[in-house]
Amino acid sequence: MACLDKCLYERAIAALQKADNLSPRVPIILGYLGAAHAAAGHLDEALKIMEQLEDLSKQRYVTPYLMGRIYAARGEKDEALRWLETAYRERDPWMLLLKTEAGFDELRSEPRFQDLLRRMNFPP
Repeated sequence: MACLDKCLYERAIAALQKADNLSPRVPIILGYLGAAHAAAGHLDEALKIMEQLEDLSKQRYVTPYLMGRIYAARGEKDEALRWLETAYRERDPWMLLLKTEAGFDELRSEPRFQDLLRRMNFPP
């Protein structure tokens, strides 16, 4: 995740791919791997991972925060915000990272993102 936040996408992909090989189909690993691929411009790989996450969600809980994270990395702000709203409604514990996670920097100026932070009672 640190490599991803530092825009070291290929290193992030390598580390997350290794993590996925060691612990296959763990949603958090897949979600950040999808975000790393999307940020690196590997949109087809990101889409495959999003499909895997949707399949996994039929068997167990997959946080909508991850889908928001991948859509944000893809530059699809509306979809990212839609998934983050779902995560907010579900009281997803991963939402605690929303204010500080670098992957959402492109959304920070969006009024809907600011409203979401306000509703979560984050300090200014």
